[in-house]
Amino acid sequence: MQKFIIKITDGDFKLIEDKSIECFILDASMSKDFIKSFAAKALNKDKITLVMGENAPAVCAELSLDGVIVDLSKSEKIKKEIADLKKQLPKKILGIITRNRRHEAMLVSEEEPDFVIFKIWKDGFESVAELVSWYSGFFLIQSAVLLEDEVDASTLKADIVILPDVFYKKLLAKK
Repeated sequence: MQKFIIKITDGDFKLIEDKSIECFILDASMSKDFIKSFAAKALNKDKITLVMGENAPAVCAELSLDGVIVDLSKSEKIKKEIADLKKQLPKKILGIITRNRRHEAMLVSEEEPDFVIFKIWKDGFESVAELVSWYSGFFLIQSAVLLEDEVDASTLKADIVILPDVFYKKLLAKK
């Protein structure tokens, strides 16, 4: 069964109470006071707080968060950048966004992050679904999809679905 990671976009603390959510993502551009407060409340409920965006590794280290999600989809030096991240953030959770190509997914996986993330849109859904299926059958490292559009990810073979809080709230409303 897929797990959800919810990207907080609206400053709402209510989702921390949702028992089905174990992990949250905050944007590094949010105020440090908000990030610190959210992370403390999440920790109090035994939940994980990750940060992504520009300067995410520095924010993670400064605020002692659980980990980062880093977009290396445009990187030409994937191995070096992941090695640098592991040195900067030892014992932190590391999620890496990769290009939606097999070769890049393999390069990222060789560096053993905690999970590899594929972006998914309505356009191109089928090709990304095929890539995620291939990846999940080939690698032991967890796969995640980051929803860029509101799509039904339940059929994907990804271990984790990352979605904005607004998509998650709509999903709850449909149930």
